[in-house]
Amino acid sequence: MAPFRRSPLDPYPVTPQYLATRNSALHIPATQFKGFQIKPEEIYGVIVDIPMGQTVLLSMVCFINGAANLYFNNGGEYTGASTKYKSVVQAARNLVVNAGPIKQYAKRTSQFPLPVGTVHYVYLLTRRGVYRTEIQPATISSEEKEKRAVYYLYQQVMSALRTAQLRDRDGLPEAPSHE
Repeated sequence: MAPFRRSPLDPYPVTPQYLATRNSALHIPATQFKGFQIKPEEIYGVIVDIPMGQTVLLSMVCFINGAANLYFNNGGEYTGASTKYKSVVQAARNLVVNAGPIKQYAKRTSQFPLPVGTVHYVYLLTRRGVYRTEIQPATISSEEKEKRAVYYLYQQVMSALRTAQLRDRDGLPEAPSHE
């Protein structure tokens, strides 16, 4: 029997756990972030749906407080790194605080479809609602400079999370910062 090949235009297979976690993240209210004065149009959360190949879809969830988690369509997750690694907190906060300029390319939405193909869906959470825009990594060099900047910033979060994950696996503490 030949291996199953999913068409790039077919939806990703997902678990109920993944859908519930992603939906919960998309609906976290600004009031969850006590100690942060969040203005109505200010972004307090960024969620990026990132296709990672034929069968893997990743949702990266970042908030104003520096929390950053990864949720996989198969139900897997990587959470809690921001409680141990300043590098993750800094990268996540940097993304959220600097995501504002791409809001001009986003539309307010109450629908949260999963991406198809290779497009990344970027959701911006504000007190006034959720906004969605798309980033196409294959053509990132020709995207608007604001989208290129946010793409770079969420790649930085991914890098910090990957480093944290490897350090966790090997039982290593966070590397000292060189400030």
